[in-house]
Amino acid sequence: MANTAQAKKRARQSEDRRQHNMGMRSQLRTSIKKIHTALASNDKNAAATSYREAQPIIDKMVSKGIIHKNKAARHKSRINAQIKKLATAG
Repeated sequence: MANTAQAKKRARQSEDRRQHNMGMRSQLRTSIKKIHTALASNDKNAAATSYREAQPIIDKMVSKGIIHKNKAARHKSRINAQIKKLATAG
């Protein structure tokens, strides 16, 4: 347990930031799941729309330091490839 006032404040700040980051990460996961749901139902238009909505969210998570930029690039690249594959198949 923190003994000094400084350590107590740090503990409070860390917990607040952890809670905030969890909410941001949840928003990211939800936006990605929307795309995967649309892909699973073979709905190209819904997938493309969800992807356009998710792109700024993914980029925002990078700028806030929630995820690494390479992870964001990987997500966007794989999702975009799946949408293109769905477009050519259908």
